[in-house]
Amino acid sequence: MPRQLKRIPDSPEARQALLRHGDLLVSRANTRELVGLAGRYQDVGNTCIYPDLMMRLRSDESKCLSSYLELVLRSDAVRRELRASARGTSESMVKIGAAAVEDLEVPLPSPEEQSRIVAAHNAMERRIATLDEVRTKLVILRRAAVDGLVAGPTARVGTLLMRRPRNGFSPLEVPEWSGLLALGLGCLTAEGFRPRQLKRIPDTDMARRFLLADGDLLMSRANTRELVGLAGLYKDVGHPCIYPDLMMRLSVDPELCLPDYLELTLSTPKLRRAIQAGARGTSESMVKISAEFAESLEVPVPSIEAQRRAVLAVAALDSRIAKQEAAIEKLRVVQQGVVEDLLMGRAHSKVSARSAGQRRPALATSVPAHARKAESAGRPTLTSRSG
Repeated sequence: MPRQLKRIPDSPEARQALLRHGDLLVSRANTRELVGLAGRYQDVGNTCIYPDLMMRLRSDESKCLSSYLELVLRSDAVRRELRASARGTSESMVKIGAAAVEDLEVPLPSPEEQSRIVAAHNAMERRIATLDEVRTKLVILRRAAVDGLVAGPTARVGTLLMRRPRNGFSPLEVPEWSGLLALGLGCLTAEGFRPRQLKRIPDTDMARRFLLADGDLLMSRANTRELVGLAGLYKDVGHPCIYPDLMMRLSVDPELCLPDYLELTLSTPKLRRAIQAGARGTSESMVKISAEFAESLEVPVPSIEAQRRAVLAVAALDSRIAKQEAAIEKLRVVQQGVVEDLLMGRAHSKVSARSAGQRRPALATSVPAHARKAESAGRPTLTSRSG
């Protein structure tokens, strides 16, 4: 989805990284949860390039369809392999090199079978798109409602809190189940809290100091400029859960301001612009806000009764949105299961680039055989399409 498009100077250097419709892009730097995500570029109506935090792959379509390769790179097995190969000093920013992509083993059925797998995926995608159109309209309606309901005399966020904002804790993810989970940064969205990134972590005394309670207000303190400062009310996920060090917890005094209402206020266009403008960092891909900055934000604070009316009105819309999202998620699970089953059925066709014993890029069944060597060999061309 083209959610982040930036205007940049037109230069010969930039034009070396022009995108073509259907180009396959892979993120080479992100959080461990998100690094290595793949997607095909869809024409946005204007000339566009890609950023240095992505790699571009172009398939030999006579051997491996880019649409099929995208599905393979998004499969659970490949996602696990890429996450495991990522390196970095912090879980909030890890990187993969071109070799991590080149060395992947992928199932390679005939182009005809690849087309059938892609067609099965696309059929489900069309059903999901219909549901998502309804969800999008409800989200737009919600944003308009929030903007109209949030009003009143202003106060600094810090004066509404019982204690100073506190950063979370980010232990390393573990494969085994310990009984304790940690939120991923993606759980905070423009629509509030969504439990879509949950990680297994060791159950330690240190981790349990950051346990969440239902209704805790969280705010991201580091992310891209577009996403930094997103807020959401934590909802119980069925197991003990903590929040990461890239989020802060705001302990709201309920006698002064309802946590639900403050969440709505922090999502308004005016506050989002203030947060984005106040974030600091050396790279647009990772900017931060401090606890002091969060406390300094000015928000409208009407009476508790007016706050309650605003929260109830938006909650009715949230219920409708949640039903749409549940239907979409159900179809996504079915879609992923269908694709995984089809790919597993072709597992016997896998051959690695190394064992094939052929010169690059003419390998027969590994990623670099049909997706030209990840451009710039681990140092992708500097570009500027992000997201």
